[in-house]
Amino acid sequence: MERQRSISLKPTRLLLFSFTIFSSVVFICLFSTWVIRATSLIRQETHVHFNKPSRSLDLKPIYVDTLTGFSINFSRRPENLSGFATVSVLKGLQGNQNESKTSFDSGNADAVSGQLSGSQQDVAETIEDSISEKISRKKRRGNCDVTKGRWVYDENYSLYTSDSCPFIDESFDCVGNGRFDKDYMKWRWQPDECDIPRFDAAKMLDLIRGKRLVFVGDSINRNQWESMLCMLLGAVKDPKKVYETHHRRITKEKGNYSFRFVDYKCTVEYYVTHFLVHESKARVGKKRVQTLQIDTMDRGSSRWRGADILVFNTAHWWSHYKTKSGINYYQEGNQVHPRLDVSTAFRKALMTWAFWINKHVNPKKTQVFFRSSAPSHFRFARTNML
Repeated sequence: MERQRSISLKPTRLLLFSFTIFSSVVFICLFSTWVIRATSLIRQETHVHFNKPSRSLDLKPIYVDTLTGFSINFSRRPENLSGFATVSVLKGLQGNQNESKTSFDSGNADAVSGQLSGSQQDVAETIEDSISEKISRKKRRGNCDVTKGRWVYDENYSLYTSDSCPFIDESFDCVGNGRFDKDYMKWRWQPDECDIPRFDAAKMLDLIRGKRLVFVGDSINRNQWESMLCMLLGAVKDPKKVYETHHRRITKEKGNYSFRFVDYKCTVEYYVTHFLVHESKARVGKKRVQTLQIDTMDRGSSRWRGADILVFNTAHWWSHYKTKSGINYYQEGNQVHPRLDVSTAFRKALMTWAFWINKHVNPKKTQVFFRSSAPSHFRFARTNML
């Protein structure tokens, strides 16, 4: 009979074999853990790139005005040149993936490289076009006609409220008089070819430091004056250092105001005049009737002299029945015209105003603005453009 062979291992070989097996297991575990973590980091750090090499965003991140969803209507985008709203492209897209139930496929090579597809790519390209258009408008600002544009809805407005400003006339305090909706406060003017920087109250106060800013005109200009006061007040540290020089409270009965900003040594003033020229009375036959002297400036014009900035307006009162009919109303010298067309009378009145400007305003000191008509601000009134 043959003798059976017995298998025996020396202790040294057994120890070496066991160490090799143990090291292999540890290596596989560590390697698997590293692969899982690396894959997770790749997904988290995937950046958004457009599918066109020549059109990519440098994600730092880029800030845009608003990004409320993939169905955003860019025709109503709020644009703010003083600084974009703090909504980034990345955060906007990531935040809306849950809403649209859209996610990157981890097995898709395009997703790993951060490329967009479908509606996401369309939105991203639209955002880039919007940013490019904004930059282009900035460059064209010097040649921009700000009168050509549209009103756009902007969630960043309004610049003040009736709670933050005590200067709003009671008659024009919409919230104080019971209006509940607030959307009417969120519209701003957007020129077609450029952007208007957001109003900076602190900068404006520095610009008018030691100067007189004077508004002259009807209630349309009065509203503009009140708005200016309210916006400027927001940049004043101590509101008590803003006061009316004659200690008058703003009411409908008073038409002349001058508010002093003590820290800036400036005044923001308003003087009422419906036509810029003198409202008078004259005898026509046996009656004494109201007339408008279109060749004579308003009696309060002496108060406007010496201003550094003059903002005039007139138009609405020229559309009233008496001014439109022009019967025994317009006066030049001692003559009352039996009938005079309103457009002719308006032109003559503006010539009188222009002569006054040439005679009494120093162009090296004073900057003059003139604004005519705007939609009526009275309840139930129609838009009455002259």
